[in-house]
Amino acid sequence: MSRNAIYEYSEITDDKLKEHIINIPELHKYFKLDWNILKSRQYCGILNFGEKDFYLLPKISKKENDEEQNLNTFIYMLMYAYDIKLQNEDISTCQNESHNILEVFIQLFAKKLFQELQYGIYKEYITEQENLTTLRGKYLINENLKYNFIKNKIYCEYDEFSMNNELNQFFLFAIKSLMHFAKDKRLLLACEIALDEVEYKSFDINYASVHFHRLNARYKESFEFALLLLSKSIPLFAKDKKSFAFLFDMNELFEKFIGRIFKELDPSTKLQNQKNFGNLQLKPDIITTNMIIDTKYKIMLGTVNNSVSIW
Repeated sequence: MSRNAIYEYSEITDDKLKEHIINIPELHKYFKLDWNILKSRQYCGILNFGEKDFYLLPKISKKENDEEQNLNTFIYMLMYAYDIKLQNEDISTCQNESHNILEVFIQLFAKKLFQELQYGIYKEYITEQENLTTLRGKYLINENLKYNFIKNKIYCEYDEFSMNNELNQFFLFAIKSLMHFAKDKRLLLACEIALDEVEYKSFDINYASVHFHRLNARYKESFEFALLLLSKSIPLFAKDKKSFAFLFDMNELFEKFIGRIFKELDPSTKLQNQKNFGNLQLKPDIITTNMIIDTKYKIMLGTVNNSVSIW
């Protein structure tokens, strides 16, 4: 296996890559610069600069520089932690040098969304207010007095069964955003055409939420997948060239991975925020029926005898 691989917590030795990272403020939180030495942190995924991809990989395999095994394990952790349903051919594509993880994930998202759109575009009743030549729905007295100086117009309020709802607006936002990262845009364009009656609206992905019920529940998987892709994708602009990063904090990924294992073993398992337990202030990551678990993503060398790590 031959690819541009960089391991977590290792020095960046490629001079051009080092220059790119130092000159792009959006990347500074993912790397550490000590004097003239630039090192990666605990973030893994992919960096793209022009036509060149750099993989940031976790050190998981016991073999030295086993890039293929480390990449396979990283992909498996992503699939399992986020319940991403990749087929064998998708996994093989991820391993192909001409494709990167983000490209494969975008195509998977677009394929799934397009299938759902073909099955039937979600519509709901939207309340509209409009100045019309004929009465439709409810006559708005105050608005007519305020706006209608010409008597041939009637200000009305009515319900329209429309695809121009918040869920489809979010998908259109996601489609247009992901086009900046995708090499093959055909499926994304097909989804955009299917939503041609939807008004474009920008979303803050940190606060994006949609109420799901039995009529739109089949879109929930695509919604959550889009949120994941948008939250981990970072557009970069360097010297008028479009580049991107697609990075995961391995501490968070490991916690989510372990949390899902315990969730399958014990459905009552919960991810926990900071709480007090007696006189101890702990921040356990996972709480099961009879265990409090704090995940630590680190290499354990020798015998563990550390009161900070074990309670």
